[in-house]
Amino acid sequence: MTVFTADHRPAADGRPMVAFMSALFAGGWIWDHPFAALAEAGWPVLRTEEPICAVDARVAGSIERLGDALIEACDAAGAQEIVVCANSLGGLVAIDLAGRFPDRVKAIAVSGAPGLGDDPDVGLNMDRRGSVQLAGEQFRDRMLAALFHGEPLFTEAQIESTAELLRQGSSMVAMARSIRATRTYQVDPAMDKVTCPSLYIWGEHDRMTPVEPWQELVPRHAGTELVTVADCGHIPMIERGETYTAELLRFLDRAIG
Repeated sequence: MTVFTADHRPAADGRPMVAFMSALFAGGWIWDHPFAALAEAGWPVLRTEEPICAVDARVAGSIERLGDALIEACDAAGAQEIVVCANSLGGLVAIDLAGRFPDRVKAIAVSGAPGLGDDPDVGLNMDRRGSVQLAGEQFRDRMLAALFHGEPLFTEAQIESTAELLRQGSSMVAMARSIRATRTYQVDPAMDKVTCPSLYIWGEHDRMTPVEPWQELVPRHAGTELVTVADCGHIPMIERGETYTAELLRFLDRAIG
């Protein structure tokens, strides 16, 4: 049994499968727009369904183990060569996989990755034992304000499913370990190992993981490009889905052909 369940659409032309990784506390639905558009354009696609904090804490607390779990899901779908697309914590997983599996990972697209700044204030408190607590009734408003630049675009069902997940003790443990993993991960040395084409696509107004440190770091590495999405926060694939997908397709056509 794989760590993640996955939805995938095969294609017959032999191109690498574009694997979309779910986020820390949002499932594969964050990829609805690019997943459907790429499948329609003839790309083989896969997306993991469970949020990262819904899987075993030993996996959630390790960038490398999360990458192994994504590879396992791709194996189950019969995909050998892959393009990894990931947001937030998953962005570090994409970078790590590209460095560890250069013959298999043909390109990566990263957005909103942590690791170069302070923890964002989204209504979560870390106590001295390293566990995470929801910080009162303002959690919802603070989370949405941190995620979106404009009007929040999560449905009520999506917000409630996230809140319900975060009320579970096992999810909070997994989240705490995930946050610790982002604090200790060495981003710059990891990027030194990446040889495949790499797109960094960031919301211009990302308050959770601001783009400025990445604007300094990304150009120092070969084979990279950084695109900022105007009027957008932490999750461009939702807030500016058409722009995100157009940039991804442009990148794939150049990087993969």
